[in-house]
Amino acid sequence: MFSGFVINPPVFFGAIVVIAVFLLIGVVMPDQAANIFSALQAGILGNFGWLYLLSVGIFLASVLLFSLGRFGSLKLGPDDATPDFKYLSWIAMLFAAGMGIGLMFYAVGEPMTHFYAPPTAEPGSVAAMRESMAVTFFHWGIHAWAIYAVVGLSLAYFGYRYNLPLTIRSGLYPLLKGRINGPIGHAVDIFAIVGTMFGIATSLGLGVNQINAGLNYLIGLPIGPQVQVPLIAIITTLATVSVVTGLDKGVRILSETNLIVAVLLMVFVLVVGPTADLLRDFVQNIGLYLDTLLLRTFNIYAYEPTPWIDSWTLFYWAWWISWSPFVGMFIARISRGRTVREFIVAVLFIPAGFTFFWMTVFGNTAMFVDTGVAAGELGVAVANDVAVGLFQFFTYLPLPAVTSTLAVILVAVFFITSSDSGSLVVDTIAAGGETETSTAQRIFWCVMEGVVAAGLLLAGGLGALQSATIASALPFTFVMLALVWSLYVGMRADLAQQDAQAASPHSGPAHPASGLTWQRRLALMLKAPTLKEVTAFICGEAKAALEQVRDELAKRGWEAHLEEDEAAGTIALVAPSEAVRNFVYGLQSAEQRLAVFTAFEASRPEVRHEARTYFSDGSKGYDVMGMTREQLIADVLVQFERYLALVQMPASQLVTAAPEHSVGAS
Repeated sequence: MFSGFVINPPVFFGAIVVIAVFLLIGVVMPDQAANIFSALQAGILGNFGWLYLLSVGIFLASVLLFSLGRFGSLKLGPDDATPDFKYLSWIAMLFAAGMGIGLMFYAVGEPMTHFYAPPTAEPGSVAAMRESMAVTFFHWGIHAWAIYAVVGLSLAYFGYRYNLPLTIRSGLYPLLKGRINGPIGHAVDIFAIVGTMFGIATSLGLGVNQINAGLNYLIGLPIGPQVQVPLIAIITTLATVSVVTGLDKGVRILSETNLIVAVLLMVFVLVVGPTADLLRDFVQNIGLYLDTLLLRTFNIYAYEPTPWIDSWTLFYWAWWISWSPFVGMFIARISRGRTVREFIVAVLFIPAGFTFFWMTVFGNTAMFVDTGVAAGELGVAVANDVAVGLFQFFTYLPLPAVTSTLAVILVAVFFITSSDSGSLVVDTIAAGGETETSTAQRIFWCVMEGVVAAGLLLAGGLGALQSATIASALPFTFVMLALVWSLYVGMRADLAQQDAQAASPHSGPAHPASGLTWQRRLALMLKAPTLKEVTAFICGEAKAALEQVRDELAKRGWEAHLEEDEAAGTIALVAPSEAVRNFVYGLQSAEQRLAVFTAFEASRPEVRHEARTYFSDGSKGYDVMGMTREQLIADVLVQFERYLALVQMPASQLVTAAPEHSVGAS
């Protein structure tokens, strides 16, 4: 706690210092800033470009391997966890995650740029057209989503299965154990915040450039920092207002409406454009993408060096890496209860599939227009300024004023929602995983995003933003490689423990050691416990029973402690172990919907509240509401005996990611 802020001080202030260094370069040395940032980018890409390319290849291969075999059947949560969202709702949210400022900015700009400046083909040729779409698909395809999947899978797996905070450091628990709470863990979260901040700032910079270009087309507003900085201030203020007034529901509705409008805009272009050709192009674009996938994954043009790879592929990989905590946090939050296989397959292919169709509709239509009615003028406009490409494109289609106005509004709303959501993610990491923080903190990070975007635009334009993104992504690349290895270690340990459980005489699902008296069972059947009664039971009788077991374990030389969250109605007895997963016997309040037999009852189902157990191995819990203190103690001892039997295996098989501080549960 710091002046009303809920923060992790080393992470909070460490991130501020690193961000301030980049901003001070622009403020103190404005004339030299562009050269400094340009030299920084050239140095990093010249020495570490190969690392970005190789790492992204490793991320893609790793997540695909995680989706196969027994790894893929593991749950993002306890073994009995059920998804928080229906399948179609979850798919829709993943679909929405794929939309943003980038797709609006590059929908026409990137295909047209590659058409006239392809990496290998003759500019403006049919071969350049094919290469343009293959490269665009490569940059926006499954490689980008593999990067997000690594971070999202790590957050969801260790956050929901092992009840660790939703911070990047939690994903390294199998490798670092308790050291994640020390300097290494702080550094990891600092890298995540800095990368996210510059990744979002880059998107905001692209967005404000495009809004400026749109307003120039619509009302003649000049293009330049004198307009772009006030635009950043205005839109950041709107994002801040949504934070201050608690308009999250309104912003969410606005975001969903924005998504619908974006899809309608795409459908409009599809209908008024060469529809049949676009559908045919889409099929061939997929084929071109798959045909060159492996080569492009590792092609850094080592034998024929070209600045193209630095300006495009390596910048994109750095941008996606810097964005990964932001998008990873979002997809992790909505994916509790899914299997690893469901998560990876959906995250890799659903947003990428939509993006491919979007890029085909805008990109191929733009090339069709440029080689036809525009007679090359569209290509010239894009070459001069990528930001104006979309608006110049609309001038060759019906209703250009309407479509351009909608495009400006779409980018502005994406700007607001990115800033609002980004401030939440950065705030969560800076607060050590706490999601319930003060409004002032969200405002602080929201304003900081606008300041960073404006400061770097003034210091060196989009080039400065790109350089900051590339630089901030470098240390986080090493963190992500460690996350991949950590996921493997944690998942392998889970499978080893499942095997141990199946071979143990104590195999089978956990179950209560002793039942209730028949009189108490009858009473519970006739009157379902209320939440207040369950909470009172957990904080009263159950707590007293766990305290007795803790004290007895201490007398016998086994360290144990209680972890309690009265607000959430949870308590757990934890016996830490260095070599294997900790022993955890926890209780939490849970809801169980009772059976209904009429439509009216279905609209107002009765809920039964339970005092449900949870354990560190993901075992299915059960209701102990109404047990006496002695019955609870007996139950704890049975589960402890079961735990001891399961861990009588070589330590190499059972080293796991069990947290020392399990809070919350299944």
